[in-house]
Amino acid sequence: MSLLAGKTVVISGVGAGLGHQVAAAVVRDGGNAVLGARTGANLARSATGIDPDGARTAYRTADITDEGQCEALAGLARERFGGIDAVVHVAAWDTHFGGLQDADFATWRSVLDVNLLGTLRMTRACLPALRAGGGGSVVFIGTQSAVAAPSQVRQAAYAASKGALTSAMYSLARELGPDRIRVNSVLPGWMWGPPVQAYVRFTAHTEGVPEEAVLARLTERMALPEPATDADVADAVVFLASDRARAITGQSLLVNAGELMR
Repeated sequence: MSLLAGKTVVISGVGAGLGHQVAAAVVRDGGNAVLGARTGANLARSATGIDPDGARTAYRTADITDEGQCEALAGLARERFGGIDAVVHVAAWDTHFGGLQDADFATWRSVLDVNLLGTLRMTRACLPALRAGGGGSVVFIGTQSAVAAPSQVRQAAYAASKGALTSAMYSLARELGPDRIRVNSVLPGWMWGPPVQAYVRFTAHTEGVPEEAVLARLTERMALPEPATDADVADAVVFLASDRARAITGQSLLVNAGELMR
């Protein structure tokens, strides 16, 4: 039996990478995928690629910093498929770099507004439908950087915002547990997909070295000989969204090829 047969999953932040892979995995495993992102062209491309006849996907533009747009995306899921069984939060601002010394705290506030408050806004918008269906699953996409800062790049604002989201997860797991709503996080490490591929290409070009040499630096501390892909992370998400994880809540799952073990 498919993991998500008959279930409807809302996915925020669907672009070319992890969001697309999560949506594809939901449809592959029998579910309905409701896609949201700020860029309509990305949504249309993703939905058409994974579900050409549109029978099991729906999408609309949604900025998770806007409460009304969050509620509209949740409303689309109810209108099209009759309810919500899970919500997966991929939307994030992950392109701001730097540490404390050069911090622009106005930008930090914006990062927090997307990664922490935006995720919580989208979660709250889905709660009525999750409760009405007798429970369900909330899956946050965090980052290994929230628990172990990488030496290759500085992303203090991103890491702090995702660390705060992990802390919020514990409180939400307690708060929503009586409604049979589970709340968990997936923490990717260096995830092979469009952003990391771009980093490897850029670094190789800047340093004048082969891309394989840059990738080797990233993998040398991993227990497995290659990094997890965004599809691997999507598979972990689907498990946590499914009834196979019905007794799992308040947990963080590292998907990182064994780079960090806890």
